[in-house]
Amino acid sequence: MWCALGFPKHPEMRPIPILMYHNIELAPPGARLRSLYVSPRRFARQMRLLAWAGYRGVSLADAEPYLRGAHQGKVAVITFDDGYRDNLQHALPVLQQWGFSATCFVVSGALGDCNRWDAAELGVEKPMMTAAELRQWADAGMEVGAHTRSHVRLPQVAAAEAQAEIAGSKTDLEALLGRDVRSFCYPYGDGGPRERDLVAASGFAMAVSTRRGRARVGDDLLTLPRISVGGHHLPHVLPLQLWTGYEDRPRA
Repeated sequence: MWCALGFPKHPEMRPIPILMYHNIELAPPGARLRSLYVSPRRFARQMRLLAWAGYRGVSLADAEPYLRGAHQGKVAVITFDDGYRDNLQHALPVLQQWGFSATCFVVSGALGDCNRWDAAELGVEKPMMTAAELRQWADAGMEVGAHTRSHVRLPQVAAAEAQAEIAGSKTDLEALLGRDVRSFCYPYGDGGPRERDLVAASGFAMAVSTRRGRARVGDDLLTLPRISVGGHHLPHVLPLQLWTGYEDRPRA
């Protein structure tokens, strides 16, 4: 029965969900792609669900030994894309309440600015963390990952530009924070073999995509799948994503 529900027979085979969030905020009037917003109240309920179910919420860096098979345990990786200020304002206190860590993938050239890459498409300008706010995030024990310098679609630019975006974001963030930046996120989930090789050459240990699924020991650590947590989902969807094979099936 347990295998039919997606539970492994042996704990060491347990899939590792990597949750993907963007904004932890109520969607403003007129905003498009409202699925990118998860309300602070809903986010708090979701973190409580993880704790109740026995998960430890961790950053991608903290999950590395689990993904490599060196550690065993019930962990869920919590990630946020882009570096929005509301992650600091609304997500951080909840994470601290439960003793969780998380990763925020930051567009290094957008600190203190807004989402210029998709503001027109989404119909709203969303404020990003400033450099000082990003330091607060890191000083609270959270991980900062890189998300390029300008949120460019990497496969659509020349290799030299892609390398500058990838390696440059790492350099920018390490200079700002005074610590290693080991994790990367492909903007829009766009990344093929060339982009994967550039990420590896830039010194990243792990990278996440938007490919649907739960991670498993043995997966390529530079093309890890994630679970999109949408503000439009009904409450029963996250348990299905976490505990069953719901996310492991190919999209229709």
